[in-house]
Formats: sequence, structure tokens, C-alpha cells
Amino acid sequence: MRRRKSANDRADNVDINLSPMIDCIFILLIFFIVTTVFVEESGIEVNKPQAASAQALDKNSILIAISDGDRVYYGGEEIGVSGVRPRIQRILATEESDVIIQADASASHGAFARVYGEAKAAGAKRIHFATDQ
Repeated sequence: MRRRKSANDRADNVDINLSPMIDCIFILLIFFIVTTVFVEESGIEVNKPQAASAQALDKNSILIAISDGDRVYYGGEEIGVSGVRPRIQRILATEESDVIIQADASASHGAFARVYGEAKAAGAKRIHFATDQ
């Protein structure tokens, strides 16, 4: 006589393999981490001057800061005016980015003009000045 399998016998043999789902989740996680744009801050806090008109810019920008003592910073590191051109050239070689100069309100106009000139000589097409709104 043949024995029929009941519903309970079939349920005991079912396995759910979660490995492919976990693999897909990790691949998606790696994809999102790699494609995320990381914003590199200038590294110092500057007292930006007020402006009558201002507009928001793309997050993927090169930020150069000029402190109140006319010292130039990129990524928290003091690079000086002579370090602006090589840094910008290196970044622009891999991707097209805007350059944003964050000058302190008490920084001299001469320091800003030198940094602007170095950025222009490095090949930057769009150079902006950061202000408070």
C-alpha cells in the first residue's frame, strides 16, 4: 500500500537559501558607496562676507580657503598660494569641477587675486567666491 505524503511531511523539507539575496545586497551597498560623491571641505572655518545675491553651487566643487592671515588652505592643509595651481590641475585632470574660493572677510584683496589667478592658470573654467547669504 502506498503511503501518501501529508502536508506536514513536505513542509519539513523546505529550505530557504538567503545567500544570493545577501550577495545582491552587498553588491548594491558597494555600488552606492563607490558612486557617492564625497565633498572635500576646505578644512578651516572662515568668516565669509555678506552678499546681496547668492546662488547654491554643485556639491562636487574644489574648495580653497583663505584665512584672515592670508594663509591658503585646501582640505585642512596649508598649501600657500604656490600650491593652488598643482592641486587644481591634478583634480581637473580627472573630472571637471567648479572652484570655490572661501576668503575670510578680513583677508586681503591681494591674496584673493593671487589665488584666483592661480586657479585660472590651472585651467579652471568656473571660479566662484563663497559668501554668506
